Amino acid sequence: MSQPTDPQFPEETPSPEENRHSQQPPNDDLNYRHRTGRLHFLAHQRGLDATAFGQLLLHLPGTLMSLLVLILISVGLDAWPGIPFWILPLTWLASGALVFHRSTEDLFARYFLRLQRPMPEEYARLEPVWREVTARAGIDGRAYELWIEDSEDLNAYAAAGHIVGVTRFALEHLSSAQLAAVLAHELGHHTSGHVWTSLLGHWYALPGRAAWHAIRLVVVFAVAFTSYFSWLATAVLVLVIGILTYSTITQLYGLPLLLLVTPYLIAAMGRRAELRADQHAAALGFGPMLAQVLQTMHTAETEAKRQALAAARATPTDPGLFARLLSTHPDYPTRLHRLRPYLQPSR
Repeated sequence: MSQPTDPQFPEETPSPEENRHSQQPPNDDLNYRHRTGRLHFLAHQRGLDATAFGQLLLHLPGTLMSLLVLILISVGLDAWPGIPFWILPLTWLASGALVFHRSTEDLFARYFLRLQRPMPEEYARLEPVWREVTARAGIDGRAYELWIEDSEDLNAYAAAGHIVGVTRFALEHLSSAQLAAVLAHELGHHTSGHVWTSLLGHWYALPGRAAWHAIRLVVVFAVAFTSYFSWLATAVLVLVIGILTYSTITQLYGLPLLLLVTPYLIAAMGRRAELRADQHAAALGFGPMLAQVLQTMHTAETEAKRQALAAARATPTDPGLFARLLSTHPDYPTRLHRLRPYLQPSR
């Protein structure tokens, strides 16, 4: 099927011929294989790879804890006349569908991610590159919304069900081929299911996470309060808390203990998802360009750390083991190493 003009700016979007001569920047080094002609889309536009499936499984304990919290709250609300017991848990479960609701995504992009709709000249810069990326992948690019972040950082985003965003710095300083590599990486997150599974998991874990923070604050306050009166009262309180904790763990078949290691496993899946998205971009022919962007980001990060240490007159230290385990992105040397098989002239 043929791809019509994207409807975000139906009147201002220039034709491909105008883009070639007037709108494209001097550093337009992208090899456009699909500037004109018919585009062929895959029958299945999205999937769920092993990483995305693993994310869903790892978020399941947090979801069950959240469901338990909402059921306990519903027990208290059930005493109120006219409020069914099941209304709160069912509403919460149904709210996950908002991940794919376009109007909700728009609010999420504007007010949570602080993204903006691209101006006509920005869209004229993005649209041919995005068309080429999605055409190589066999994906209908019209299913996604392009956004801009007003930032001086080199970054890009894949969020919710259909959001693809880049910073203004990336738009203005990357060549077209490098910009395509970044967009192909974010497209890989969408088509592999990394984005919606991660967002859905975090959303369903919110009630349980909020309850855990509330319990922790109450315990810390109670221990601090009793310590002003007597060490014996503090010891008794700690003993009571220990008994309640043990009873809760045994009654819930050890589920709370699983929640302690879940963040580290989710972070590991996040690192795996980044490598998968890098591979997706490289398989489309953007491996060398993506490596250039990663090398630039690595150099900038290293220089920023060096300047911060020099200003603070501090000695460099490596992040601790737990900090590394909780990182959702692999380090740049690892990502560049994984791209080595693809570092050949652009196909």
